[in-house]
Amino acid sequence: QVQLVESGGGVVTAGDSLRLACVASGRSVETYGMGWFRQYPGQEREFLAAVKPGGVYKYYSSVMKGRFTISRDNAKNTVFLQMNGLKPEDAAVYLCGAASDSGRLGFGLTSDYDYWGQGTQVTVSS
Repeated sequence: QVQLVESGGGVVTAGDSLRLACVASGRSVETYGMGWFRQYPGQEREFLAAVKPGGVYKYYSSVMKGRFTISRDNAKNTVFLQMNGLKPEDAAVYLCGAASDSGRLGFGLTSDYDYWGQGTQVTVSS
């Protein structure tokens, strides 16, 4: 079993930056694809970014328009999401997921992820 815990969310002003972290425990996730999603109240999870086990190959949703960057530190069993130029519409719960099969990461489908964290809230004021 893999447990994922996200952190780094908070209340910021439009234009600010945040760096989210997702720490895995229970076992190493170095062979897992890792992804970030966000969820608005009452809506489905929206794919943001994913990174393959080695950390080189990354996938991004076009909705971010280059503002977000995913990275991972396998030695720390952690994946990060650097978010710059935050906008009020970025306010949501941000969740990370771990996928044992990283071959489909580019599709950004929640069904491809085996484990999820509880999420961290991001609030952006205008």
